[in-house]
This record gives sequence, structure tokens and C-alpha cells, in this order.
Amino acid sequence: MLTISQLASYAGVTVRAVRHYHAKGLLPEPERDHSGYRCYGAQAVVELIRIRTLASAGVPLARVRELLGAGEEEFNAAIVDIDRRLRAEIRERQRHRERIAQLAAGDSLALPPEAVAYLDRMRELGLPEQMIEGERDAWILVAAQLPEHMPLYMTLKQQQLDDPATLQLYHDLIGAAGWEADDPRVEAIADRFVALIEADAEGWENYDEVMPDELAQLLDSVFLDSMPIARRLLKLLEERGWRGWTKLERISPKERGAPPTAE
Repeated sequence: MLTISQLASYAGVTVRAVRHYHAKGLLPEPERDHSGYRCYGAQAVVELIRIRTLASAGVPLARVRELLGAGEEEFNAAIVDIDRRLRAEIRERQRHRERIAQLAAGDSLALPPEAVAYLDRMRELGLPEQMIEGERDAWILVAAQLPEHMPLYMTLKQQQLDDPATLQLYHDLIGAAGWEADDPRVEAIADRFVALIEADAEGWENYDEVMPDELAQLLDSVFLDSMPIARRLLKLLEERGWRGWTKLERISPKERGAPPTAE
């Protein structure tokens, strides 16, 4: 006869596991000897090994009880069902691993390769990571709504990085990030931005023509929350004939209250 420790050792489990199986009703508790100790026989070892084998294969303990008393046909059918469930769990875990790998990939999460290349280019040009992170988050929103337009957008953004004047505007905005809203230097940034737009007005206007107004407004709100001068800068742009930030739009002379220019 075996003690509970010896039984656990024979079956390759812990004493705690044996007590747990007793509590679940999977392994009947034996009679106790005159000293009050449980005494187990060979059949208990066999039953415990069967329980351990089923449990280690991923069979829920609620099913283990059912399988221990099943006939051969019923047992085989249950094993097939359990195998099907385990395969489904494996596929789901594999999907989880793929999602984790995406998270580890940084910028490539939710962004196409051309957008990742654009962000890498910004880093190569020495632009600060805070600005790059803002661009990344904005383009994630765009890619989710307009995935088919991302190649065009990224081509245009790469062209902007090739333009010294646009790159200088980026640096101007970086330097202005901590300015107060009433800083007089904001006027100069507005003037340079308008000059940049009007040098290629058609390109700037066509750039965002496919973007829904709701998405543009959402992206504008990100800019408005990013620096104290943002709202004043947009107001200054409107005074100079341009509305918006993400989706630039020329304001007609009539809207501005100015006389129309002669053709």
C-alpha cells in the first residue's frame, strides 16, 4: 500500500494535485489506516496516471470525469472533439503571436511599407521623434480610412521632404512648439507657409481632395491640441486666404469680403 506522497511520485504529479483531484471527485479517496493516513493501491496509481495524461493533454477536468467512465466508442469520439478544439486554440494562439509580432515591429503596425519608409526618411533628416510619432498616428488614421490612396499620399510626402522650403517649415513648427499663442513670431511662420502653398497651389489643393471632411477635421484636432500656437496659426492662414490644415482650401475673395480680382 502507498502513502499519498508515494502515489504522487509513481504518477508523476504533486501531492497537491492528488488532493485537488480528490476535491473534484476524479480520484476516489481511499480508506484511512489505523493511524489516519490514506493508503492507496495499484488501481489508484493507474487511475491517477490516466487523469494526469488527459489533463496534461489539455482536457478540461470537467471532461476528464466524463472520459474516465466512457466506453471505447464514446471515448474515441470525445478525443476527436477535444483534438478539434485544441487545433482551433492553436490557430487562435498563432494569430495572437502574429499580432504581438506586429506590435514589436513599431511603425509597421497598421501602416503600409511606403508609410514606414516615409517615417524612416524623417528620422534620417533629423526630425524629432515627437513629431514623427504625431505623423505616424495621423497616417494610421488615414490608412484605416483611405488605404488605396496611401501610395499617392506617401509619394507626395516624400516629394515634400525633398523640398528645402517645406523641410524648413517643418523645422519652423518644431521650434514653435513651445511658443505662447500670442507670440509675434507666429506671423512670420504663417507668411512662409502661405508663400509655400501659393508656389504650388494646385498641388496643395489636389493633395487632399479625396479626404473626407470628417477625417480631415479629426486630423486637424490632433494638430490643434499639439501646440499653443495652432489655433492662432490657422486664423492667420484664413486671413491670408487659406482654410484648414490637413485639407487646405482656398477662400474665395467673396468669402473674405474682398473685391474679386480681374481676370
